[in-house]
Amino acid sequence: MDTQRVGINELAFKDHGEGQTVILLHGFCGSSDYWEKVMPLLDQYRVIAVDLRGHGGSGIPEGGYSIEDMAKDVNYFMDQKQLKDVYMFGHSLGGYVTLSFAEKFPDKLKGFGLIHSTPLPDDEKAKDKRTESIKKIDSEGMESFINGLVPNLFNQDKIEELDDEINKAKEIGYNTSPAGAKETLKAMRSRGDLRTVVKNSGVPVLLVAGANDSVVHQEKTFAADGDHVKKVVLERSGHMGIYEEPEKLAMEIKSFITENQ
Repeated sequence: MDTQRVGINELAFKDHGEGQTVILLHGFCGSSDYWEKVMPLLDQYRVIAVDLRGHGGSGIPEGGYSIEDMAKDVNYFMDQKQLKDVYMFGHSLGGYVTLSFAEKFPDKLKGFGLIHSTPLPDDEKAKDKRTESIKKIDSEGMESFINGLVPNLFNQDKIEELDDEINKAKEIGYNTSPAGAKETLKAMRSRGDLRTVVKNSGVPVLLVAGANDSVVHQEKTFAADGDHVKKVVLERSGHMGIYEEPEKLAMEIKSFITENQ
């Protein structure tokens, strides 16, 4: 794990391989470790997995922040690394950041993808749930919050056979800064509707949904269309195809890149 100063903050990241650059952004209360099963399967590329601010080994600046601020972190990081013409794939929260990046810095992308994510904003019920999560972190702490969160991210029909993966995701979650988790919940709660970013994208877009995802249902992932949009369903996955079907996910990412180079 390396770190790099990005403005007033510091981002942790993993940088492996050579070739076409692929940037991977993790989900809420995750880290670059979320991609541990996928990264080795993308060994023909230079793959960079970044810890978003407030997560993993990255810092958290004082005060609140938005999804747009997280996208600007990634842009600043790319500028320092002199990276352009990348493919960017974001899981869940990472998808929101990817969309914001695509809106603000489209010329730096060759293509992008949302993995178990959506261009839609939170509805009122989801916003209320974010608020309740903040209260739970304050009252019960991160461990209790993560114990309640993580198992529900996986395919409930395969929960017993996924015990190792669930425990791994929990361990990653326990290391999330409480302040980072709360500020990120606020950022997700206030994000806007970015369906037009997908619809009007000048580069190819990959949308990946889990058939058994109870967090972001397929119709929310597939909320925008276009001839440049490829839609994929992971039939055995919930919200965590990165752990549930890493081989299938990696194959779809590689196929998408090959088709659009």
